[in-house]
Amino acid sequence: MQFRQHIIIFLFFLSFMGTLNAASDLSNRRAPGFALPDLYVQYHDLYKYRGKVVIVNVMQTTCPHCKSFSKNLKRVADKYGAKIQVINIVLPPDTQQSVREYMNHMGSYTSRQLFLFDCGQVSASYLRVTPENPGIDTPHFFVIDPLGWIQDDYGYNALNDNIFTGEGLDEIINRYLPN
Repeated sequence: MQFRQHIIIFLFFLSFMGTLNAASDLSNRRAPGFALPDLYVQYHDLYKYRGKVVIVNVMQTTCPHCKSFSKNLKRVADKYGAKIQVINIVLPPDTQQSVREYMNHMGSYTSRQLFLFDCGQVSASYLRVTPENPGIDTPHFFVIDPLGWIQDDYGYNALNDNIFTGEGLDEIINRYLPN
């Protein structure tokens, strides 16, 4: 009986830690605006997607967790359709060629899942990069509500793997969809 209680307490602790991962100093603020180019040098302004739930994902094509998360983002983009917009912000040293190869390898994409190029300024403003906090870990994604506020953000770790590879992301999106 005690073993079962310990398991239940441990599972509760894990779920509690998973919710803590979203409550960081990167959330609960107005989403920094940007206009970034895609593969075809067409600029996309964040403001254009106001009224939708927007997922801004900071990534690199060589990141193994980014690949599995891209599959999950593709799934939710297909599931939710016009209610959401997925914006993948790609960092150097990625180029148009490496992103094309990545997209070809991962399968077809729709306009609801963009790949935009950043030289680092946009990612730095989202991740609040400073000399004291110089790192950019990928993947890291932000959930922006229909009014343009960052509600949640998640960096990959073992405790929140279900968000990156399973249906945990659906629960997060559903919280912010307009009724």
